[in-house]
Amino acid sequence: MKINNKLSLPKDGIEGLKENFSTDAISGFIVFLLALPLSLGIAKASEFPPIMGLITAIIGGLVVSLFSGSRLTIKGPAAGLIVIVAGAVNDFGGGETGWHLALGAMVVAGLVQILFGVLKLGKLADFFPLSAIHGMLAAIGIIIISKQIPILLEINPATTRGRSPFELLGSIPNFILNLNPQATLIGVVSLIIMLGWKYIKHPIIKKIPAPLVVLIIAIPAELFIDFQRTEPAYALVRIGNLLDNVKVNVDFSGYLQTGIFVKYVMMFAVVGTLESLLTVKAIDMLDPYRRKSDANKDIVAIGIGNTLTAILGGLPMISEVARSSSNVSNGAKTRWANFFHGFFILIFLLAASHLIELIPNTALAAMLITVGIKLTHPREFINTFKIGKEQLAIFLVTIFFTLYEDLLVGIAAGIALQMLINIIEWDLLKTIFKAPTEVSFTDDEYLVEIDKSAVFSNYMGIKNKLEAIPPKFKVTIDLKNTKMIDHSVMENLHRYKQDYEQSGGTVTIIGHENHTAVSEHESASRKN
Repeated sequence: MKINNKLSLPKDGIEGLKENFSTDAISGFIVFLLALPLSLGIAKASEFPPIMGLITAIIGGLVVSLFSGSRLTIKGPAAGLIVIVAGAVNDFGGGETGWHLALGAMVVAGLVQILFGVLKLGKLADFFPLSAIHGMLAAIGIIIISKQIPILLEINPATTRGRSPFELLGSIPNFILNLNPQATLIGVVSLIIMLGWKYIKHPIIKKIPAPLVVLIIAIPAELFIDFQRTEPAYALVRIGNLLDNVKVNVDFSGYLQTGIFVKYVMMFAVVGTLESLLTVKAIDMLDPYRRKSDANKDIVAIGIGNTLTAILGGLPMISEVARSSSNVSNGAKTRWANFFHGFFILIFLLAASHLIELIPNTALAAMLITVGIKLTHPREFINTFKIGKEQLAIFLVTIFFTLYEDLLVGIAAGIALQMLINIIEWDLLKTIFKAPTEVSFTDDEYLVEIDKSAVFSNYMGIKNKLEAIPPKFKVTIDLKNTKMIDHSVMENLHRYKQDYEQSGGTVTIIGHENHTAVSEHESASRKN
């Protein structure tokens, strides 16, 4: 994206609403068209009542937007948390009971997120090795695909409940033999639209959100086939009345199952915060005004939103990347675009909820499978291999243990393998958590000298020193005395260079030229 340095910053608050009303309202409306079906599908896949996905998006827009730390991100339910939410519902007993008890863990997780922000733990993402993060996201994609394929083929959900991702993937041939032809046709056509829409060249047509096109085709097809009479009850979305559902739904008695309760509080808080932080970073890079979000303030806002949402029965929300990217590309200027997206969902739910109950579940499954494909696309495996074989190993180990057990075990396995590689192969036991870093200032230039090692587990200390440097100076980062620089640090230093230079300064990274890189990738691990 070409950035214009002469752009004047949009105003914030009420002045920003007046100044950018039309652009933010239009973007918010387009995002609403994208968010409506996705929020329904995410809630249903998470074993929550579908309407709770919309309630989450409404709160994320109308409430969280007013005090979030990022200006262009859209807050709402995320496909990346489906695995955790559905797991919590099932582990707490399943069905309505599991839903109510899972909400208790979500409320506490929301309070933990507020604490993360107050304690300024917005740097939390920097502790995790990047390959483990990508492995976690790829595993989530595989799980989403495995759980949505039988829905795409309209297999009775009672026959697939409780099966692991490996079992579901192994049962695909049997699912195909027992598919419902009419419903599957709608699902397959929807999937083709979702996957192929990006190839549309027409500048006006391509601006129409693919999920909206799916609904425009799927709903008339459902009416023509007469799903109400010809298909089982699980073929269509059921949401009920908004006013009947907005009440206190949380049940805190799940804390009696201490191990399960603590596990899901950790997973909701850590994974949700991590995904939000990664999205905020990504959207800041797309912002044509070069504005830098306040990550800690944003975590507090997300935590408040999640606490309120969970009390009412909704899903955990994050700064969602696909909707946020759409928001930027459609010309949003301020946080009011997020507000409008929630506002339009609320109006639609109050005025036209009957139309939602005409959506075939096979169409929603197609949308979620598309999300899963994006998360676990083959290019993720190829790119990781190009960075280095050890990074591919971390990536694959994280995927395997996430599929075999759960996200918490998967990310822990990825971290453990990266630490073992750093300790055994690179002999970094003494500096695994702390890298000696000296900062000096002479002749209007800052020199940052990093000693011993620079790896993901000690990068937070390095980052603290880098962030203490004022903007608009010349900064040199010297790595010649490091024995080892891992992929995560190389990537983070490149991002720091980009961010700092956007503020008007310059960053030069030296001293790593004589290190031996494990691959030709610019962010590959290097050993001296």
